[in-house]
Amino acid sequence: MVLLYVLAFIVIVILAWIIAVSNRMKVMEVKIDEASSSIDVALEKRYSVLSKQMDIVKGVCSHEQKLLFESIKLRQGMNFDEQNEAIEKVTKLANGINALAENYPEIKTNENFAILQKSVNDTEEHLQAARRLFNSNVSSFNQYVVTFPNSIVAALVGKQQKTFFVADEQRKKDVDLSMDSVSNN
Repeated sequence: MVLLYVLAFIVIVILAWIIAVSNRMKVMEVKIDEASSSIDVALEKRYSVLSKQMDIVKGVCSHEQKLLFESIKLRQGMNFDEQNEAIEKVTKLANGINALAENYPEIKTNENFAILQKSVNDTEEHLQAARRLFNSNVSSFNQYVVTFPNSIVAALVGKQQKTFFVADEQRKKDVDLSMDSVSNN
């Protein structure tokens, strides 16, 4: 009779251990899913921030490019009087630029490029942090699953090692920040 109690106690302890290990694996999988979601959020943020910043930069570049071409056209093949008249027009254009910069200080080119550069750095750091968190959680899970005796429970409940972060081709594609993309408004 005592042997039966000892055997029952051992079975209960083993079942409790299996349940505890299984639950720990489930918690670790939730952390992996959460980290995976963080990567998606970071990718969406990167796309959104960079797209908005590029739109601003494109707008400023096209506006400045238009003004530059107009001022160059005004200066070509002119005599002295025509040049004076052109200078007045260029002055009006410059005043227009100044008024635009005063009314919309966020579209100053140098600031926009600085903002764009900071946005790129910030979003890339956020994305890298999310990837590191994901891979860290996967590493912890994989280590837990493959170590003995947890590997026995993992096999019993059908848990396998997880794959580390690998970006698919669409997500690997970065936002085009070349000057060609800026000038092709």
